[in-house]
Amino acid sequence: MEIEEESGIPLSHKGFTEQSPSNSNDMNPVAWVKKLLFRRMLVGVNDGRFFMGNFHCMDKQGNIILQDAIEFRSVRRSSPSPMEQRGLGLILIPSSCRTTCHVDCSVDEQLSLLSLEEVDSSS
Repeated sequence: MEIEEESGIPLSHKGFTEQSPSNSNDMNPVAWVKKLLFRRMLVGVNDGRFFMGNFHCMDKQGNIILQDAIEFRSVRRSSPSPMEQRGLGLILIPSSCRTTCHVDCSVDEQLSLLSLEEVDSSS
């Protein structure tokens, strides 16, 4: 599982376990995920669709629930095809299907994510 914010900084799955090291602000991963609650999140799945919605929760297995979700999918299989969208409401996206995940973040939060990535890669 990878979660990254708009600047493209990926966070590995171990960043969400309670045994992993914390970032430079001594914020544990659970507290960090709580800060993401109700933020806009764009999630890509392995069949090429994307879902945008408000991050509602994540379980221990990495499944994500989005509120007020909108599905985006290509109308045709050709590369410059237009995107079709439809409203879905509350959805669960299994971790096994998820390929990418982007969260809207402020500049300060982007810097704290960078420090979390450095701690994860050094361990």
